[in-house]
Amino acid sequence: MGPFDPDVRFHHRTRPCLGGRRKGGQQGQALGRSRGGFTTKIHAKADNSGDIIAFDLTGGQVSDTTRFETLLNIGPDITPRAALGDKGYSSKANRAAARARGIAPVIPHKANEKNIPAFFAKSLYKARARIEQGFGRLKRFKRVALRCEKTARNFRSIVSFAAGLCLIKFVHTA
Repeated sequence: MGPFDPDVRFHHRTRPCLGGRRKGGQQGQALGRSRGGFTTKIHAKADNSGDIIAFDLTGGQVSDTTRFETLLNIGPDITPRAALGDKGYSSKANRAAARARGIAPVIPHKANEKNIPAFFAKSLYKARARIEQGFGRLKRFKRVALRCEKTARNFRSIVSFAAGLCLIKFVHTA
């Protein structure tokens, strides 16, 4: 113990750290309870080959319907011809938002919806399998699949890193 010791406390006994930070809690950490348990949802925007180019994190209890316009806004500044989504994104407001941007919504209608049109683009909807395969490639990374990161910021970083590695298809070595 010298005069230049980094511990400047007068009494050397256990006590809280000098920073005095509070615990953060779950607010803002993209965690929530759903039927599957304590989870985080990754809402992703993918390209034609199923590679994830943009994503958003929410808690498990958040409805997919509320995040559709966010998905249209994020990512590269391109206008897709079609927006593929599962039944979780099905709503009149989401379809109207896509049409207002000149995008054809390819989202199946829920069974309890009224005035369901007779035509549905099944051939376009089959391309959604590529998006699911993109999620499969992303979840090969253990830290993404198990959500090993505590904070939303760190988890977002890991998902971004994993998505970037999935975009790199070939690595050439000399």
